[in-house]
Amino acid sequence: MNCTEFFPYILVMQFLPLLTRIPQLVRTTASSAAFSLKKPNKVYSLIGGFASGNPLHFHDPGGTGYAFLADRVLELDRVNPQIGARVLAPLGRWQRLDEARQELMKGQLERLLATPGLSRDILEIASKSLGKR
Repeated sequence: MNCTEFFPYILVMQFLPLLTRIPQLVRTTASSAAFSLKKPNKVYSLIGGFASGNPLHFHDPGGTGYAFLADRVLELDRVNPQIGARVLAPLGRWQRLDEARQELMKGQLERLLATPGLSRDILEIASKSLGKR
């Protein structure tokens, strides 16, 4: 065997500790001064990127990824409901997953719908996602 055959294993070993810390890094970044919910591109990059581009942690069996997204959507509802509705989309894809994750995702959508004073934008997306009109 030559060293190029070991290269993928070396990469995995180097980045494995980082992979396990991604949810913590996303939460830390979301609460840092460098991040602002008022900046759409930052929201799409961090929150949208986590929810759409990181299935391993977003679909965590405990539902922490779904709760994180719903919490951010509620924060966005006060600042920019259109962006909140847009980043909510990954929770609407609950039908594609196993039953346990479906229930967790639907639970977060129901939590959003139960929020008093929820904007029309987020209300519409969450309702449609659950088949309610």
